[in-house]
Amino acid sequence: MSKANTNTPQTSKNSFRELQLQIEEFRQKRDDLNKKTKDFITKLQTIDIEIDKDLSTAKQDYKKKRDYWNTKVKKLKDKKNEYKEILDKFLEEKKKIIGKSKKGRDSKSFVSVRQIEKKIDNLERRIEIENLDILEENAMVDQIRDLAVIKQKFLAEQQNTDVFKIERKIQIVKINLNKIYEQLNKWSSKSQDYHAKMLESYQTVNKLREEKKALEENLIENKKAADVYHEKFLHVMNKRKKEFKGKQSNYSSKKPRPPKKQFTHRKYELEKLKQEKLATALEKQKSGRKLNLYEARLILESSKDYNI
Repeated sequence: MSKANTNTPQTSKNSFRELQLQIEEFRQKRDDLNKKTKDFITKLQTIDIEIDKDLSTAKQDYKKKRDYWNTKVKKLKDKKNEYKEILDKFLEEKKKIIGKSKKGRDSKSFVSVRQIEKKIDNLERRIEIENLDILEENAMVDQIRDLAVIKQKFLAEQQNTDVFKIERKIQIVKINLNKIYEQLNKWSSKSQDYHAKMLESYQTVNKLREEKKALEENLIENKKAADVYHEKFLHVMNKRKKEFKGKQSNYSSKKPRPPKKQFTHRKYELEKLKQEKLATALEKQKSGRKLNLYEARLILESSKDYNI
């Protein structure tokens, strides 16, 4: 009996220390997990900022500029089609004029400057390569001189012909069309560049959303684990309180307890942080923006607390 009485205080002391160690262990694990929760929330907020920034850039910058150049390209394409219709009309008109001109000419007459130049080239080549006597060579030189005169007259006449006039119009239309094609290539390239940048921004947003989803899942699991350790902490605290009521003063923990003021300050800071996050979540809810899981949970808990 005496031996049992001797061991009872020692047994109680050991049991108290075991409970104290459990309390410290659960508190530390809970606090570590709460710190990770805070880190997760900070990362989620950073990702939300990046998503908003990339979406804003994609919509307000790249998409607007792409649409701007697309509009200019469309108008220029309409203009190109108008010029092509005009060119087709002039080409058809030229074809009719040439047809009439051929019917009205003598079959021995020249129909173009190119024909005259070709005849002159042939005569000059014969003089260079053929073994001609002086009379033949002189005769060819005279022919070349006559053809040169005919060429000048032909050019003078041609400038006043309908063919020459329509040809001038055709050349002007072709020059304008070439300019349009060059401009179309430049503007289309600008549009494609901004479209590619816009798609790249959306791809970045999709990756960030996937990362955000994974973080939210980790946040939930981490919060559940923290809640479990908090429940264990409270359970052991209650157990120690019930079993050793009035005896705590007789035992001391190996690890000195922080001053009461420190716990009060920490509790205040945590509550302040929670209220700030809640205010942010309510503002996002009010503006119709999407809430993450932690923010939704904060609003739900606050609703239960105030019976809203």
